[in-house]
Order: sequence, then C-alpha cells, then structure tokens
Amino acid sequence: GYVTKIRTTRGLERACMDQIGMLWLTGMQRPDHTTLWRFWRDNRKALRRVFKRLLEIAAELNFVGMVLQAIDGTKIVSQASEEQGWHRSRLEKTLKRLDEAINEIMKQTEQAAKHGPDCRLPEELQQRQQLREKIQARLQQLDERQEDHLQPKDEDARVMKCRREKKFAYNAQAVVDGQNQLIVAGDVVTDESDNYQLVRMIDQVKENLGSVAEQSITDGGYFAITELAAAEERQYSVLVNLPESVQGSEQEPYHASRFVYDTENDECICPRGERLPFDYIKARDKAHPYEVRVYRCQRYETCPVRWQCSRSKTGRTVQIHPNHGALVRQREKLCDENMRALLKRRGSTVEPVFGWIKEAMGFRRWTVRGLEKVQTQWLLVCTAVNFTRLKRHWTEGKLVFA
Repeated sequence: GYVTKIRTTRGLERACMDQIGMLWLTGMQRPDHTTLWRFWRDNRKALRRVFKRLLEIAAELNFVGMVLQAIDGTKIVSQASEEQGWHRSRLEKTLKRLDEAINEIMKQTEQAAKHGPDCRLPEELQQRQQLREKIQARLQQLDERQEDHLQPKDEDARVMKCRREKKFAYNAQAVVDGQNQLIVAGDVVTDESDNYQLVRMIDQVKENLGSVAEQSITDGGYFAITELAAAEERQYSVLVNLPESVQGSEQEPYHASRFVYDTENDECICPRGERLPFDYIKARDKAHPYEVRVYRCQRYETCPVRWQCSRSKTGRTVQIHPNHGALVRQREKLCDENMRALLKRRGSTVEPVFGWIKEAMGFRRWTVRGLEKVQTQWLLVCTAVNFTRLKRHWTEGKLVFA
C-alpha cells in the first residue's frame, strides 16, 4: 500500500477488493479497515522490524556500500488541523480584545440600568465571558507545560519551520547510503533543529547493519561540538559542513578560528602572538547546557588592529568549549580537498530521497498522531522507498534473490 501511495486503512480496504496485487497478497481475504487498524495498533514494533530486516537482505546482496553515508532531516506537517492549535501570542491578543469588549458592554449595561430595573446580563456578555474563561484555561495549560504552542489533538507535535511558514510538525531523520541511495536508518524527533541528532542517527546505522560507514557527512544544521566529541569517542568518522560563523573565511584574519588555544598555560594566542588569559566561565545553551571558558585580551587599548579584531569596548574575548579539540580537528578536515569533495556529494545523496518521498510518493503529511505512531509510519515510508529501489534493480537483472 505504501509503495502505491495508499496509506489510510479505508484506502487499503478498498484496494484489497479491487486491486490485483492486493487480492493476491491477501489471498482473497479482503480485510476491512477496522481489522487493518487493529493490526496497525497491535503490531507497531513488528512493523518497525520490517525496515531492519529489509536492510539486512540488502546488505547480504552487497547493495549497501558502507563507504559514504549522508544524514539529513525534513519537516513533515502534523495530521491534526493547524487551526485547532494553541499559540500563546494569539491567545493573549484575543484575551486583550475580549477584556476591552467586556468592559465596553459592562459600561453600556450600567448606563441602561439607570433607566430601568432589568438586572439580567446581556447574552452577548455571557458568551464573551465563557470564551474568556476558555482562553484563560488554555493559557494556564501552556504555563504548566512551560510552552508557547500546543496542538491539543497531537500533543507531541511542535511548531517548526516548514518552507516559509511555521506549523505543527515532526522532524523526520534519515541516513542514506551513497552507493544505491538506500535509507539505512530513520527516525522522527520533536526537536526543531538537527544539532543533536548526529550521533543518534549513526548509532542506529550500527544497530541496523552492525557497522558504520567509512565517512558520514552532514550539513551545518548538525553542528554541535558535543556531538563531534561524542562521534570521536565512538570512533565514528564524521564530516560536518561547519557554518561560516564557526569555520571563518580568508576575509576574516582575526576570526575565532585563527586563535590558538594553549592547553598547558590555559591561554589563547591571537594571530599577532598576543596571549589572552582566562577571564571567567559562561553558561551556554538552555536546552543542552554546557559551560565555556572565556579568555579576554589585556592589551586591546594599544593594539593597532583593535577595531579590526573586535568592536567591543572592553577588548576581544574568545570562548573555548570543553571539547575544543574536536572542533579544531573538524576544521582541519575541512581544509583537506578530498574531504571537501566528499562533502559536496551530500546533496546528491540524501536530497533526492526526500524529493522522492514528498513528490513521487506524495507523502507531505502524517496520517497518524503521536510520536510513536509517526515513528512507525516513517519507517514504513522508508521501507517502501528501499523496497522500490531493490525492486527496480531486480527487474533490471542487477539483483538475484535466493
């Protein structure tokens, strides 16, 4: 069904009654949509294992190269209606307008009461007060969750940037092998960014196939120094396209990447040879907290390139991450022409797969709700992609099954 763009249980039910392939697969059993839904509900773990089993078959046929693999993510919109989502800013604006309207109606009611004994509240006022209570209850729920957005029909979904708009969605991850563009790992997360998904996805490749590729490449969205260090610790060879703000350029002679960290003396050495002593420790990143050591220039007042180096009135500072060595080694890899050539293959390896899923298969929106369910559906989609790849090579005579 997923291979032929049929993903709903009612659609599968109809296909089991009028499509030759489905009739053959089911042995003319014709299961109804309720039976199919119960199967989905009760066998999600088994359905996820189908993805791994197909990968094992592909590996046995030497269809997986394990030389170069690209990692990337794509946002897919929640199945729940966007209009039913709660947004703090909108609720607060609506509450403010309601308060103004209620105050105006109260004034009109007080003036009318002077001319007659009618003490009943206007129906319009009662409706607005009920709406006000409902909005306050929603704001209270957002406060309890410490969030600014909530989709009550799909609470695991998060507001993410989908093309030019922000919508409730999930972040679907995939690792694609460079040899035949086979998806070797897939997952869905609720994090809007990809920063902390690098090691997690390579771990899944190892779990699925028993080993990892010689080189795993990603774009700048996966940059996080802690992830680079974790990859080194697990002996994963990764190549991340560092953002220009991190890597620096030839036009920036005093970029932070030009400063050398002297671990023995706990100092930073600037391109002119001046030494920056340790100043203080600074906390960074609320979601994944860590501390950096800050080093400050002491001779900035007499430095001839002071304003080229920094616009700060208190002197240039340089922040050193606890895993600074991993960042330095990644910068060195990006200086290698062979590594840069490999990095250029990222787009042609993983991007066409996402294009195939969204355009050819028409999968742009989940048909289920909840993180566990969308994870299962994503692996079904990935299985369908891999199956289609294997089938094409089999029909061309490039693969021979036992």
